[in-house]
Amino acid sequence: MAGLLKSKDEQTISPMNILFLCTGNSCRSILGEAIFNHLAPEGWTSMSAGSNPAGYVHPRSIALLEREGISTVGYHSKSWDNLPVTPDIVITVCSNAAGESCPAFLGPVLRTHWGVEDPAHATGSDKEIDAAFKTAYNILRTRIEAFLALPLEGLKNDRDRMKIELDRIGLLLP
Repeated sequence: MAGLLKSKDEQTISPMNILFLCTGNSCRSILGEAIFNHLAPEGWTSMSAGSNPAGYVHPRSIALLEREGISTVGYHSKSWDNLPVTPDIVITVCSNAAGESCPAFLGPVLRTHWGVEDPAHATGSDKEIDAAFKTAYNILRTRIEAFLALPLEGLKNDRDRMKIELDRIGLLLP
């Protein structure tokens, strides 16, 4: 974590690498990666991956991000076996309530769980399915905004407090 930079609100913070992780890496983790990269301070990186990647990004995820004015360039479904950097924080987004089993990232990183229902499993009309994607997007955006509003430079050196804050944020709803 070399170098200090100014965030959008002029707080001096060191960059961090965030990994959004789920099983398929086609919807929720991609949404988290894209939202985070759109909102994060310059120099921070977010990536996403799956333990069993689907091999494609769900077209409704791409369409939603584009409607929200968030770039979709370069996003693709990928395995956690080929990460470009070691993450500082891993955020799993599988929903335990839906009976999904979240992958466990192996490595000495800070982990938290932000369960979100998988919109790829939504059924009904196009309007209802789009609403499921929008709900997932809104939940992730709310949580990412709360994360970025934390006093991050102070928390970076206090893993226990950071973990408490990340777990608390994982319960927030829009």
